[in-house]
Amino acid sequence: MREQARQGLRSPVRRQGTRRRTVSAAAALAIGVMTLAALTQPASASAASTRQTDPVQQALNALVRDDGMPAALASVKDHDGRTRTRTYTAGLGDLATHAPVPDDGQVRIGSNTKTFVAVVVLQLVAERRMDLDADIDTYLPGLVRGERIDGRRISVRQLLQQTSGLPNYTNYLGDEVRYYTPRELLATALRHPADFAPGKKWAYSNTNYIVAGLIVQKVTGRPLAEEIDRRIIKRVGLRHTYFPAPGDASIREPHPHGYYREPADGPLRDITETDPSWGWAAGQLISTDSDLNRFFGALLAGRLLPPAQLVRMRSTVPAEATFGPGARYGLGLVSRPLPCGGLSWGHGGSFPGYETRSGATDDGRAASVAVTMQLTDEASRRSLERAVDTALCR
Repeated sequence: MREQARQGLRSPVRRQGTRRRTVSAAAALAIGVMTLAALTQPASASAASTRQTDPVQQALNALVRDDGMPAALASVKDHDGRTRTRTYTAGLGDLATHAPVPDDGQVRIGSNTKTFVAVVVLQLVAERRMDLDADIDTYLPGLVRGERIDGRRISVRQLLQQTSGLPNYTNYLGDEVRYYTPRELLATALRHPADFAPGKKWAYSNTNYIVAGLIVQKVTGRPLAEEIDRRIIKRVGLRHTYFPAPGDASIREPHPHGYYREPADGPLRDITETDPSWGWAAGQLISTDSDLNRFFGALLAGRLLPPAQLVRMRSTVPAEATFGPGARYGLGLVSRPLPCGGLSWGHGGSFPGYETRSGATDDGRAASVAVTMQLTDEASRRSLERAVDTALCR
């Protein structure tokens, strides 16, 4: 999956968890004959006549109509002397029942989790409890060792910036459906040689953030989930964001169902409920589009980090091969050029059943778009990214 080399996590459908749902043949047939209008109406029928000419609504409609997404949903925050937030939906929230997409529903946000983890690390740096240029062994002595892998030669900064050379554990997870501990995920990676020497290249690896999460726990003496909740979620009022507890395969609040298709012409399968532990610090969080906008907006506004640490976070290296033309990767933060000028700052995430993209600007604009199927082709990924650009440039 490209998300391993791109913006987040991808796993085969075999890692869904034990409470898997499937779409019945009758439901699949019903979807096949439904009218386009039924699939692309916004959540509020009274707003349909005005919303259908809105460029963001049109972009979501296209994700459903042209890219085959079961549903798409978005939240957009404008800044034009006053702040306005709009939410959008298209498609169906449940293919089996034809239920509508819940407005601003919760989704699995995959690798957007990495930005949260990077913020916690940088807060600890600001508190002088961590050093970006210290090596892994300073905090986890002897833990990170393998073929051409030595934790004494990899810095915390290289973990956050994806320049460590650590192999990507999600490329090697087996078929067993179960709860994974963070150290098991790391051990999976360490059975394989380094991709390159530390600092010599840039390559996306989820293993970097597993190690970063373990360091946070060692330094604070608290679970990573509690640190994210205390330092970020409660601090900026993310009312619909949480780190699922061990064994929790559900999504707490109203949410669209997530789907998986393999092969490409096969039926859609409902994989909403799944054990997310294999993502941990690299991709376990659940949130909403509006909460993601609030998070990235607060981050850029300096509400989560002192100026010196925010500058470090925004110090980037080229990442075009993974994130597209002009993209650069900071410390858990991606910059992308906007077609209307300037940069958006955000990340993105992929998790079985869901794909998200988020971006925010220095002048207060923010947009997040989610679809209810993990994307496997370049054209669909670009369509999702263009939807975010459309929202930010409208």
